Amino acid sequence: MNDAHTVTQPDSGTSTHLTVAPVAPGTGSLRPLGIDKVRISGGFWGHRQQLNRDAIIPHIARWQERVGWHANFDAVVNGTIAASRTGREFSDSEVYKLLEAMSWEIARTGDQELERRLQAIVDRIEPAQQPDGYLNTRHGNPGQPPRYSDLEWGHELYCYGHLIQAAVARIRSGHHDRLVEIACRAADHICDTFGPTGLAGICGHPEIETALVELYRATGQSRYLRQARLFLDRRGRHSLQDIEYGRSYFQDDIPIADAQVLRGHAVRALYLAAGAVDAAVEEQDRSLAEAVEHQYQRALRRRTYLTGGMGSHHQDEAFGDDFELPPDRAYCETCAGVASIMVSWRLLLATGNLGYADTIERTLYNVIAASPSTDGTAFFYTNPLQQRVAGQPSDPDEVSPRAHAQLRAPWFEVSCCPPNVARTLAQLATYVATTSTDGVQVLQYVPGEISAALGDGRHAHLSVSTRYPDDGEVAVTVVGAPRDSWTLTLRIPAWAEGATVEVDGKVAQAHAPSHTVHDAAAGSRITLRLPIAPRWTVANPKVDAVRGTIAVERGPLVLCAESVDLPDGADVQALRIDSTQPLRALGDGAAAAGTLLAPQEDTEQLYRPDAYAEDGRDIELPLIPYYRWANRGPSTMRVWIPTR
Repeated sequence: MNDAHTVTQPDSGTSTHLTVAPVAPGTGSLRPLGIDKVRISGGFWGHRQQLNRDAIIPHIARWQERVGWHANFDAVVNGTIAASRTGREFSDSEVYKLLEAMSWEIARTGDQELERRLQAIVDRIEPAQQPDGYLNTRHGNPGQPPRYSDLEWGHELYCYGHLIQAAVARIRSGHHDRLVEIACRAADHICDTFGPTGLAGICGHPEIETALVELYRATGQSRYLRQARLFLDRRGRHSLQDIEYGRSYFQDDIPIADAQVLRGHAVRALYLAAGAVDAAVEEQDRSLAEAVEHQYQRALRRRTYLTGGMGSHHQDEAFGDDFELPPDRAYCETCAGVASIMVSWRLLLATGNLGYADTIERTLYNVIAASPSTDGTAFFYTNPLQQRVAGQPSDPDEVSPRAHAQLRAPWFEVSCCPPNVARTLAQLATYVATTSTDGVQVLQYVPGEISAALGDGRHAHLSVSTRYPDDGEVAVTVVGAPRDSWTLTLRIPAWAEGATVEVDGKVAQAHAPSHTVHDAAAGSRITLRLPIAPRWTVANPKVDAVRGTIAVERGPLVLCAESVDLPDGADVQALRIDSTQPLRALGDGAAAAGTLLAPQEDTEQLYRPDAYAEDGRDIELPLIPYYRWANRGPSTMRVWIPTR
């Protein structure tokens, strides 16, 4: 490796304390706990972390090697890249996301074999970096388009962003190694190239902004924060060429602080929002932070599906208008779910609003958990709330050419979602709890241990036992507590009407968004009981696409009807549900009174002057958690079901 470019080192005075987490703000209402301070010992998410380690990460690595994305770096070194490169223009970023997932998994488990495999990939990346820090396999090499000649679609800065986030994972877990050096060289190159006197451009796909802020937080180098803010300030100034979808696709139509709602390509909009919150927090720019929070809140109120999914347009992978939420055309890209969690988490830390943990929970259980198959070797790219046609099984040995959701596929030509799921699962423990000056806040309910340093230096140690979401009881035992005044706060989901908290035998009602226990002593047992009985949910009548329908939820889970559970493989499009009858718990789902309509004789007549007769037979309608659908072969499915 040519060492002509000097790697920056942390500013003097930078704290040596490491928060082993992807987000570590310098200020804010709440502080995150690292994955070394929270141990998930089993249950719903413990199982998925094990699946991630044993199946998902190895599956991603095998496919990236198989389709040649690792070999692209070898080809740069060999001088053959122009003729041999494979993958889309952003395929480098998927390799970097894999490295980030590996890094958090190594930090979580100490897996030395995984460390060896990570270093083997770095061995191939390092020689491909040019002396000034430039690194890309699609541009800037002999026979390829020049550097930064296509900022709209080239994704060079986007790829750097994921490289940097992988390096941050290494720094935060105590490693200053070659991956960190590669990323710092690239970051310095970015600052040199796109600084105040350099190219006045931005990337068509936001991502570099949040990565640079996090690298600033990890190294103390203020130039990274300044460059991130420069990119943010350039956004919305028509830096990018207009396209058929409009500049809103890139969020380059209006300055960030002037926008009223998230719009355009959903993943891009959410990554940009995350970066803007990061920079606003570090610079204490309250107006920017409030502007982004307003945009995100409006998107949650008017542009978000029941599952927490975002994006209702297939053509441009974009947000629709307010209340434009068709269930059968829901795009809800898995990556948009990851990005929404990123924004919610940053706003939660900045504001202390525990309601954002509700959004994280909903998205985790109903988007992230839905993407991988039960064996971790196939994935949903999109997550519709209704499937009209039973899809065809994907060939396990073939790349899926398109992201349309029918059944999960082992790999896609655009495979951004599998490594995004992998890195989210690997870092999951960091979302479980936070601390403040005088307390601990438990946000997600998982079995395990929480070791927390309060802001004033005192410590608390909690043990959590629960079968959530199968059961609504969460038992928290205070293993160790500060000697004097402190608080233990439990998040109460907005849906949990009737929740109670029992502290050493005394029961009290608990109301959203939280319940606080004061001065619990070591040995105290706090039992939270959340009502997770199935419940009806209706949509705002402005959501035209689901007017006259109803959905069922159970605890944090959205439920759905799947055709494999119906008599004789009947189609879910023929269902009606009776919302006047009580729901019954059925395993981790529910059972409802329903009607299976008789097939119409005249199936070719699209319109007619009188109503169709709705003769049919009454059935007990099983409803399963949405995240489990399509694991039993081709099927049709729907979340929103017409009422009788």
